[in-house]
Amino acid sequence: MKYVFFDIECACVFRDVAKICAFGYVVADEQFNVTEREDILINPRGKFRLTDRKGGQGIVLPYEYEDFKKYPAFPAVYPRIRELLEGEDTIVCGHATFNDVKYLNLETRRYKLPSFRFRFYDTQFFYMNRENSFSRQYGLQTMAESLGVEFTPHRAVDDAYATMRVCEALCAREGTDVKGLVGKYDIRPGLLKNYRIETLTSAGLRQYIVDRDAEKEARAKAHEEFYRFVNKNMRKRKKGGSLEGKAFCFSKDIEDDCELSKKLVAAIFASGGTYTSHSGECDVYIARTQGGVRCQNALDAGASFIPLDSLTEALEGV
Repeated sequence: MKYVFFDIECACVFRDVAKICAFGYVVADEQFNVTEREDILINPRGKFRLTDRKGGQGIVLPYEYEDFKKYPAFPAVYPRIRELLEGEDTIVCGHATFNDVKYLNLETRRYKLPSFRFRFYDTQFFYMNRENSFSRQYGLQTMAESLGVEFTPHRAVDDAYATMRVCEALCAREGTDVKGLVGKYDIRPGLLKNYRIETLTSAGLRQYIVDRDAEKEARAKAHEEFYRFVNKNMRKRKKGGSLEGKAFCFSKDIEDDCELSKKLVAAIFASGGTYTSHSGECDVYIARTQGGVRCQNALDAGASFIPLDSLTEALEGV
């Protein structure tokens, strides 16, 4: 068995276009001894448009862009890449591998080449399972630093090598190999076949999705319960109380804590205040801590901010 770790850099990436300019790979044996490594440079046949997700300045690749015109286009290197990724007794792995697999898929479509067919793993996904943290994406540099691995960002072969070392470090910490990680976390590999991509999954991810969806449903129910209470009781609020003419708004987490939020809003109504779901229309915004878009909208509109733990005193003095 051998490992093939790979990384791809593109001259530009759009929704249905990914013009590959570099395919870096490292081949290693089961003890992570490198037997082959190469940066395959490719003429992307297009301009370099390296922007971030917001369209601003993006990454800077450590290459001379003009040099890419000297290299062959993707169809010429396709057989070599296919041989690497579809080799027998090969475990293919990358970092955030789905993106690179997508780029390969788009290039085969662009040049009307046969679809790749291989299974793949992802060091980022290994790390997420180990940390039992599926709500954020971990960058290669962040993972490398946490595991004591050094590398040069955005040179494809160096990223592939760093990915291998990250995988090696993860295996060492677990006292196993890639197959051991796969078995421990019940990971099903991703698959590229017939121009279709299946993503990786695991027992941990499936449980995270179940828990996330249950939490989302609970928040929706709490939101509905709170606003039923508001709509039912705001008409009954005391007229001419000390909070007459004052509109309040809570942060989302307070709203969703129905036991707390209903008590607070009942106290506000008892003093003649009103409640609004639009933070930009309130006079007083209440949250555990200051921050976030909802809070900023309130402050921009001239509302006062009151920490939750000061609410009792605030209700008496507003």
